[in-house]
Amino acid sequence: MPRAAHSMKALLKKIYHALPIVRELRSLDAKLPHLSAHLRRLEAASLVQALEALKAGNERYRDSRRLPAHGAQYSSQNYEDGIILEIFRRIGTKERTFVEIGIGDGTENNTATLLATGWRGWWVEGGQANCDRINDLIQSSTGAAGRLRVRQAHVTAENVSALFNELAIPSEVDLFSLDIDLNTYHIWKALKGFRPRVVVVEYNAGFPPDVEWVCPYQKDGLWDGSQVFGASLKAYERLGGEQGYALVGCDLVGANAFFVRQDLLGDKFVAPYTAENHYEPPRYGLVYRWAHPARLIL
Repeated sequence: MPRAAHSMKALLKKIYHALPIVRELRSLDAKLPHLSAHLRRLEAASLVQALEALKAGNERYRDSRRLPAHGAQYSSQNYEDGIILEIFRRIGTKERTFVEIGIGDGTENNTATLLATGWRGWWVEGGQANCDRINDLIQSSTGAAGRLRVRQAHVTAENVSALFNELAIPSEVDLFSLDIDLNTYHIWKALKGFRPRVVVVEYNAGFPPDVEWVCPYQKDGLWDGSQVFGASLKAYERLGGEQGYALVGCDLVGANAFFVRQDLLGDKFVAPYTAENHYEPPRYGLVYRWAHPARLIL
């Protein structure tokens, strides 16, 4: 570059950096990490206040017999961890085994905490990259050896039973968690003869508790992020009854419904086991990661 052109470029660069708007933008860029952390603290504080106000303002959330009162987040997204642990505190465990379909990368789901505390089970996930990452972690961990089997599969109503047979999943495990958005209802319905002690499914809280609605089955379909997914709580209540299960509660966010096999109920949960009694409306804005960033514990 000629010397005169080089000097002109340096002059223009100096003028550019001297512009007030550029100086302001550079200043804001330097402040962004601090602002992000500050906004995170404000968000957390506001959600704490919202949760406490919700619990204080409604007697049902002060009733320790109701499951939302026990919601807590360790590895789950919607405070399922505390509810699951409370259910098993009431009914006990048998083999401390689980099956979960739709586990993401393994850091945030309904059974990661159980795995970390010595349970064993099966994870089924559609994403190959997620499965590869988890399997790499398993191979480098002596603690998880023999306790977790991961299988990549696009689960459908047609293949789920064969898949369970292939994985040698017993007919009775302690916990079965199912969350594959669009076809969750149809997958559970297809599992004839599978008798887990507790079932957790994602329900569609966009429908009121007295409405029975099921998303039409789409074998190769994927959820588009709209309200068209899964099934209403009433539909799950009735399907659960057909399968031999009672609806015992939902999480406070309005995302997951919890079912206990009818022969294990006793007087440990709040009757009637209906959608009208246990429905929680959608409060998806309350979803927040309270602890340090999630990591798979093996």
